[in-house]
Amino acid sequence: MLYTQANMREGKEQNHMIRAHKIRLHPTPEQANSLARAAGVARFVWNWALAEWNRQYEAGEKPTALKLKKQFNQIRREHFPWTWDVTKNASDQPFLDLGKAFTAFFAGKARPPKYKSKKRGKPSFYLANDQLALRDHRLWVPKLGWVNMAENLRFHGKVMGARITKTAQWWFVSIQVEMPDCISVKKRTAVGIDVGLNRLVTLSTGEQVENQAFLKTALKKLRQANKRLHRRKLGSKNREKACRQVARLHYRITCLRQDVLQKFTTRLTESYGIIGVEDLHLRGLLKNRRLARSFADASLGTLRELLEAKAAHRGGVVIKVGRFFPSSKTCHSCGWTWEAMTLKDRLFVCQNPACPYEQFEQDRDHNAGQNVLREALRLIGLVDQAVSGTGSDEDANLPADAG
Repeated sequence: MLYTQANMREGKEQNHMIRAHKIRLHPTPEQANSLARAAGVARFVWNWALAEWNRQYEAGEKPTALKLKKQFNQIRREHFPWTWDVTKNASDQPFLDLGKAFTAFFAGKARPPKYKSKKRGKPSFYLANDQLALRDHRLWVPKLGWVNMAENLRFHGKVMGARITKTAQWWFVSIQVEMPDCISVKKRTAVGIDVGLNRLVTLSTGEQVENQAFLKTALKKLRQANKRLHRRKLGSKNREKACRQVARLHYRITCLRQDVLQKFTTRLTESYGIIGVEDLHLRGLLKNRRLARSFADASLGTLRELLEAKAAHRGGVVIKVGRFFPSSKTCHSCGWTWEAMTLKDRLFVCQNPACPYEQFEQDRDHNAGQNVLREALRLIGLVDQAVSGTGSDEDANLPADAG
């Protein structure tokens, strides 16, 4: 299950939110072919609409999604009759998606839309809530019929729509459900986390989560699969098989990484109401040619996004500490800063004579986690109730509404 949270809004009686449940499909070969044709229609309509939008815009006109949709429907039966062989959502939704994409682009929130490639793109198409039906572990797709799902829908509420996608050789459906926002239980505890590459996460309590480095572990097999792919003749069946093998390896790495991140963030947000994290410049870190692959493998951006989404759903809050805050170089007890500290120094030793922890060796990541916690509490005005240097975050002095 993929955890997502979006469109928090006020209902008539209570708050509602939209959650998505991603389920694997088990179509027959004929159904898989029909799903692929529907995804092809969606891709073709997107590319046609994008080309027509650019042409009209350069000509000084003001194109809109509804105008392009009306123009396409006028010539559809004569020029593109094969688009009627699949559900109408496959040809209707791309216009709305393109309109949203250009709206985000003109607002400066995204890059301009691009054409979708058949070879490099991800096949997908959308189903509106009035164009699908669910029964046990089956999904009804117009002009196709019932398609078997790997499991039943876990959420109970109003189905808002679904998007069918293909990853590697498997088809998935992501069903969006509007459901009442559950009453969150406020938690009185706080924690600070320090992220890194040697250890993925070190909590202020001293708990450590190792970096599994799934991409690094599978790199040998991935290189062999890529070499096998590039030795195959272009357009051959063997090349298609090799391409599917590479896609399966990438998908397996993604699933392993997601499993670790999902379980850890769920446990953390269920236990703590205040979570302090470092606001790292992830885009800049990925430009480091020596460590870019390691940072991408750790997926620190996904970790932070999951924490923010789940904490908001469970009544908690995530506090971002400034990226220039010297969490690793500062003593969590007295505030003394070790300016000469380098990456090779894995133990923090406070050299302040007035510090009760003078000459006491402590893991640098554990010390950084405690500093992140204290800074997060300071940012929200709870620094006086911050935890002392014992490493325990079970502070009963935190107000009940701190979470």
